[in-house]
Amino acid sequence: MKNIKSIATLLGLMLISGLINAQSAIVLYNERVVEIEQTLPDATDLWVKPEDLTRVNDFVLKPEGACLDELCVPVLQDRDSAMFVTRQGQGWFNVTELADKLQQAHVTDYADGVWSFGVLPLERQSFFRGAVAPDFALPDRDGNIVRLSDFRGKKVLLLTWASW
Repeated sequence: MKNIKSIATLLGLMLISGLINAQSAIVLYNERVVEIEQTLPDATDLWVKPEDLTRVNDFVLKPEGACLDELCVPVLQDRDSAMFVTRQGQGWFNVTELADKLQQAHVTDYADGVWSFGVLPLERQSFFRGAVAPDFALPDRDGNIVRLSDFRGKKVLLLTWASW
């Protein structure tokens, strides 16, 4: 039993120091599941190879930073930073740091290596700018299904109520 604890401790130290590769990770984003074969070991952040960044969240790493269409977040790539590091000749990008900078919600199941990222706040703003509510359907008092889109072009007043 003592040898097992020693081996587990040694493996943990090697993992933290980057001497062995981390387990793979699964990333959930935008209705897709992306399997990442290798991540940089970190207790709280998801570090992926730059070539995996686009598969994860559609961002592309360019000289000016991590970019999605016209949106670019500056990233220092010539030295270690909160978003980019080089270990043993390999560059690594911190996906959770990018999410934090963009105020993107994320949750993690560390035990199973699953990371889930929410919608970018910038994408949600399009609902407010366009003033178009998402379509939904509910039964009326007679049980007939009514869709919001049935009233397109008309003014609609929505009343909600909860018993709690």
